[in-house]
Amino acid sequence: MLDPLMRRLIDPPLNGLARRLDRAPFGADAVSLAGFGSGLAAAATLALGQAHLGLALFLCNRAADGLDGALARQRGATDRGGYIDIVLDFIIYGLMALGFAIRDPAMAALPAAFLLASFMGTGSSFLAYAILAGKHGRSTALRGAKSFYHLGGLTEGTETIIFFLLCLAEPGWFPLLAWIFGALCWLTTLGRVIAGWRDFS
Repeated sequence: MLDPLMRRLIDPPLNGLARRLDRAPFGADAVSLAGFGSGLAAAATLALGQAHLGLALFLCNRAADGLDGALARQRGATDRGGYIDIVLDFIIYGLMALGFAIRDPAMAALPAAFLLASFMGTGSSFLAYAILAGKHGRSTALRGAKSFYHLGGLTEGTETIIFFLLCLAEPGWFPLLAWIFGALCWLTTLGRVIAGWRDFS
């Protein structure tokens, strides 16, 4: 829901940084992998009880996720880069939920399981729509230039990042926020299923 607004805010500085890095000896895929490493470290430190360190590492992960796309647009986007980007994003989101469950199983395991189930709904409905949208030649630039069709919803990337940042800042909030955010994810899934039913009839 907030992604189009966020893109307008963050794209100019990210594109400016990408232009300055145009001659750097590394490319967008290397930035994606470095960001994935910081995301793995964020989930691991969270699981070990260091939520605030996990927050810093998660911010590094998200910054890299923005920069890799800007660098790809500067040098020329590839299907491989788009594929790696979305796969690694979903893995990190899932591992962050797992990190909360490991950190405090008694308090967080059930909400984390519900959250992971909700991610299955949003992820599958998002990617399945993208596959068929590509087959039918659909495109959109509402959320910036992407490797494939990005269908919106109540819980997109921006909302997911805000959710995890709040939980990392105050880990005790995770159970309640996970139930709320998971429920919003299911509403997003329902909306996407309805859109797919309508658009691909």
